[in-house]
Amino acid sequence: MLKILNSLTGDKEQFVPITKDEVLMYVCGITPYSDSHVGHGMSYVIFDVIKRYLKYKGYQVRHIQNFTDIDDKIIQRANENGTDPSDLSKNFMDAYFEDMNLLGVTNANEYPLATEEISGIIQMIEGLIEKEFAYESNGDVYFRVDAFEGYGKLSNRSLDGMIAGSRIAVSESKENPLDFTLWKGSKPGEPSWTSPWGAGRPGWHIECSAMSLSYLGKSLDIHGGGADLLFPHHENEIAQSEAFTGEEPFSKYWIHHGLLQLGSEKMSKSVGNLVTIKDAVSQYGRDGFRIFVLSSHYRNPLTWSEDALFAARTAGARLERTVNTVS
Repeated sequence: MLKILNSLTGDKEQFVPITKDEVLMYVCGITPYSDSHVGHGMSYVIFDVIKRYLKYKGYQVRHIQNFTDIDDKIIQRANENGTDPSDLSKNFMDAYFEDMNLLGVTNANEYPLATEEISGIIQMIEGLIEKEFAYESNGDVYFRVDAFEGYGKLSNRSLDGMIAGSRIAVSESKENPLDFTLWKGSKPGEPSWTSPWGAGRPGWHIECSAMSLSYLGKSLDIHGGGADLLFPHHENEIAQSEAFTGEEPFSKYWIHHGLLQLGSEKMSKSVGNLVTIKDAVSQYGRDGFRIFVLSSHYRNPLTWSEDALFAARTAGARLERTVNTVS
């Protein structure tokens, strides 16, 4: 019997897919504006093992993983480098696949790009406006969080508590400071697409909902990512997806893994405390890195430790010798 600790309920539940023998799984992908780091590697090794185990148990797994290939950080980095944002993101997507090959991570079935899903995103936003879950304001479109009764159910937060503790800057364009962006009106010099609300581009959260709907349908079995995505990203995905389709759950099971830390801080591009996947594999080997990641419970934070990685590299070499001997 396979059980999953479901972030949505907080309970360890028996895994029963929506459709017998088939698992629909969506995993949030990277924003490709720099080299992937070992925090990314940890995430995709964990979901690679989950997918492999599900297949071992006899399930057919349809796995979708997106690329957020247009974003403020991509535009900023492209401007700094004097290159086109699409070229920048393409280069780092190519590098991502090289990194996953180094780690022995199997490919998803599809890797949709935000820039290639604009029509579906616009259609979803139009539906949310029609149902009065969203509104246009000065060329932007926002999701109306207080219109969705279940907002906060994944992160166990109340709207009153979120407002009281909010550090979100007040905007005259918003009805509520917590309302989040579905469509961003374009600024001069930025890439943009035509929409009913003027030129612009999608917000971060809406792309995953639109892609899930397009590639997996109204409800999926497993949605996953790091604990840092639980709020607001995954919370917002639930709200906009269930508001649009009128059905729940958006995902039956939610899996969130702990984060890789360097000392007391999360390893992050924005913080700049990075170890690239290429450097890690070069020094500790593919098996060493995978053993290091899998030696800790997936929900717990994992601290980057050279001693632990060297020990994992030794264990990986020993395992390889054993396999070669018996084969």
